[in-house]
Amino acid sequence: MLDEKETAKQVEREENRKKNLTVLGQETEFDGVLKFTDNLIITGKFSGKIESSGDLEIEKSAICDVDSIKVNSAVISGKVNGNIIALERVEMCSGSKIKGDIETGRIRIADDVDFEGQVTMIENPPEVDLFSVASDEFRRALVIKSDLPH
Repeated sequence: MLDEKETAKQVEREENRKKNLTVLGQETEFDGVLKFTDNLIITGKFSGKIESSGDLEIEKSAICDVDSIKVNSAVISGKVNGNIIALERVEMCSGSKIKGDIETGRIRIADDVDFEGQVTMIENPPEVDLFSVASDEFRRALVIKSDLPH
């Protein structure tokens, strides 16, 4: 019999399968502001800004030079130059290169990751739609571990 945690994982996997998946292929070069709500995989080159309530995957062949990335979760296997905010989690896979600061609820860093930047952990992300409030208002709504008394 499945426990609550396993059941929740199965439900999450099923919901992710129902979401649309967009892929920016290896031959694709995109420059600008990219907004999406479901899942995106980048295998080519991206330059600009990414805003999403969905999940982002940056493949090993991808090169991203960003002003910022704001997503639900990010899995990075390629190269990213820029800051990342992922409310749920960030996963840096082996061989990835990340230069920029990260704010996230959970982080996983594999062996052989080239990372230059700071990590700020978000504790209990607020029930605020990230893209419907001003950035200053969103920052005030966050409780950051480094600000808590030790």
